[in-house]
Amino acid sequence: MRITRDREILKPSHEDETEIKFSDVYAVEFINWGLIHESVLSNAGGCLIRHESEMYRFTVHGVQRSKTRPSLLVLAVYTFGHKDLQMCHMWVNRINALLKMETGRPKSLLVFVHPLSGKGSGCRTWQTVAPIFSHAKVKTKVIVTQRAGHAFDVMASISNEELNSHDGVIAVGGDGFFNEILNGLLSSRLKAPYPPAPADFVHSVGSNDSVLVHDPNETDVETSCENEDHSPLLSSPRSNPIELSNLRTEEGSCDRDQDSKFSLPNERFRFGIIPAGSTDAIVICSTGTRDPVTSALHIVLGKRVCLDIAQVVRWKTTSTSKDVPCVRYAASFVGYGFYGDVITESEKYRWMGPKRYDYAGTKVFLRHRSYEAEVACLEVKSEKTSASSETVASKRYGLWLLPKKSERVVCRVNCSTCNTNRSCVSTSVPPEAPSSDPEEQRWLKSKGSFLSVGAAIISCRNERAPDGLVADAHLSDGFLHLILIKNCPHASYLWHLTQLARRGGNPLNFEFVEHYKTTAFTFTSSSDDSVWNLDGEPFQAHKLSAQVFRGLVNLFASGPEV
Repeated sequence: MRITRDREILKPSHEDETEIKFSDVYAVEFINWGLIHESVLSNAGGCLIRHESEMYRFTVHGVQRSKTRPSLLVLAVYTFGHKDLQMCHMWVNRINALLKMETGRPKSLLVFVHPLSGKGSGCRTWQTVAPIFSHAKVKTKVIVTQRAGHAFDVMASISNEELNSHDGVIAVGGDGFFNEILNGLLSSRLKAPYPPAPADFVHSVGSNDSVLVHDPNETDVETSCENEDHSPLLSSPRSNPIELSNLRTEEGSCDRDQDSKFSLPNERFRFGIIPAGSTDAIVICSTGTRDPVTSALHIVLGKRVCLDIAQVVRWKTTSTSKDVPCVRYAASFVGYGFYGDVITESEKYRWMGPKRYDYAGTKVFLRHRSYEAEVACLEVKSEKTSASSETVASKRYGLWLLPKKSERVVCRVNCSTCNTNRSCVSTSVPPEAPSSDPEEQRWLKSKGSFLSVGAAIISCRNERAPDGLVADAHLSDGFLHLILIKNCPHASYLWHLTQLARRGGNPLNFEFVEHYKTTAFTFTSSSDDSVWNLDGEPFQAHKLSAQVFRGLVNLFASGPEV
């Protein structure tokens, strides 16, 4: 392939060859004198003849989208040549200059590698994608975690000056490892009001107080470096939008550098995930595929998508305990009952590797244990007006009328739902947000025996649950989906789980399922045996409250393709 003097785009000399868009280029390098293959169109026969010639060469590194899997990005390397050495250098310098002008592309990244994620492939996964960052001239500071909570401790203690020297932080691992890094950053820097709660939800601190709490003695919430990521479902898947101007660093504590601040939300600083876990639900929902190379290419090209984050506050560990409120953050899923039992049971079979989740899930399903609890969620105005007389029978079971499959708006690239009414870093409250006046807030309550309580922040798609927990959940719409599974016959619950594992299934369309689209909820257990699942990590809580922050963090991703 050649480039000519009078053309300033990278385009081969014949129509049969492929061209590459500059926006898909991430690197260029000169490779000196050597052979280059050419395709020449024969005038007589009209056929292509390939021959070799020697010239000065340079390669352009870029990406192409797979024709069979639109969300999958593949590496594309093009070799160009010219007899004139100065001409080749001119092109290399011009392309490099243009690449430096591309806004949003990272220059420096902090990389955490979980060596034992998934099948123990964390280090191998990083070695596979590291050359992409090297070609793109992205500086990477790599930390291979050595113990439980290592990444959390680094992120919690890193200075603002050093944090601001990087364009983002990358997790080479699964959802639980990403959760550890996310909590490390937010626990030391995010100050926000506690979640709203009903008047009868009594706790030790006023709901209007601000919070920046991490319990240093907490041991049940750390991501273990010896562990793989937990999986919340048998089939192996995994609040109130407040004014983001209220999310601020705490003076004298999180702002350790007097001359350097790190604000939240932060449009420049992004999180990235190179999938190497057991489920990788966040990657699948944000890129459309579970491919490390695709994720690496999203990062070097500077892709951006906003992500909702749920704040979970534990008020009591047991019914009689007097605890300091403990705050955790989740990006994909918060679950109790079946989901928490799977986490607890899987710890007994660590030697089995990722297969222990299927085994533990089967055992928990056969046990068919239910829990007495009370759940309350904040009713949203948009949900009030959507109900009609047709929903009376459904609402008797607390189930909102679900839109028909053809009417559901699934989160995709340039999602209109996520972009409606608000940009990623807007400081205004969306129109659909409930009033901050407690007297105008209406809480919907459900009390009884539950097989599970789950709150999906995103759809939680994965390879074994292709549509996820909620097919039309979005990455950044300011809502979470509260799913309550009331006690029901064994066969009915199995049918519900089977629907989760089917593409195009409808796991929420059962009388024993209560589904609320909300912004905040509270939970109180009737027993002390209460283990939750937060993004695949165990979290013991007898009493908790939660809310969602819209678009709090940014990911190196663009959303799944259609």
